[in-house]
Amino acid sequence: MHLQMIGLSIVIAIAARVLSQFIASPAQRLAHRPAHQWSARWTRALAAFVAPPLLLLTTAIAIVVMGFSSSRHLDGQLSYLISFGFILSALALWAKLSWLSLQMRRHAVHNYPIHTIQTADGIATSRCIDSAVVYCARVGLWSSELVLSQGLLDCLDEEHLHAVVAHEAGHAHYRDTFWFLWLGGLRRLTRWLPYTEALWQELMLLREIRADRWAAKSVDALVLAESLLSVIQAPLTTTEEICPGFSWPTPQSRLNQRVDALLGEDVKSLRLLPEHWLAVSLSLTPLLTIPFHY
Repeated sequence: MHLQMIGLSIVIAIAARVLSQFIASPAQRLAHRPAHQWSARWTRALAAFVAPPLLLLTTAIAIVVMGFSSSRHLDGQLSYLISFGFILSALALWAKLSWLSLQMRRHAVHNYPIHTIQTADGIATSRCIDSAVVYCARVGLWSSELVLSQGLLDCLDEEHLHAVVAHEAGHAHYRDTFWFLWLGGLRRLTRWLPYTEALWQELMLLREIRADRWAAKSVDALVLAESLLSVIQAPLTTTEEICPGFSWPTPQSRLNQRVDALLGEDVKSLRLLPEHWLAVSLSLTPLLTIPFHY
């Protein structure tokens, strides 16, 4: 019975991913309207990315909580071991990513001097790397810290530097370093599911657009777009699951969409719509089987 639950959850997870690419929700049908386009893309991508892995995890948790099958057949023990191993792998992966993030922040705090930047909203504090590489990112988990390089300070004038700092403040506001660490763990854990990488890249784009729109509240959108074009020419490669950065390597298509979103359409608040909350909630249904086991 438990092996059947595992098999069924895998089939549903794969089918949900495939169907998410072809079935348009009401929000997606409004996507031709500029005010709805980015919000529809955000809700579809996030729900399609999170719900299938969450279904697999809750199925595994339900099986582990219920324990070995009452029968003495090998399938009961095998399903328990598969589920336990899957949960253990997820916990180990997230623990590793969390440890790496904390180590990065500890390294930044201990080794890099404090640098202050006067902005329109007050004084922004950051850690400055003595390097010619153009680099800027948030480091940490829930409470992240801004790290930038001397190369960035030399590359940008005061106005464009303020735009970059405002963009990173958007990442801090939405706690992107925290939430995308967990999402990055789901990505690594379920790479074998269809469209995992495509949905991840979509979320990377939409995460940056959300931070861009936050920055555009306090700085000129054109200045922010110019800063993006200047900084992106000399990126530094690192792990996107751990710390979102303004200077990550960016495909030309993603760069064009960010600039278009900044200069053209009005990007509304990117939140999950009710139908997408329903999709995420349905992935928790395996937990409802636990009481019926006893």
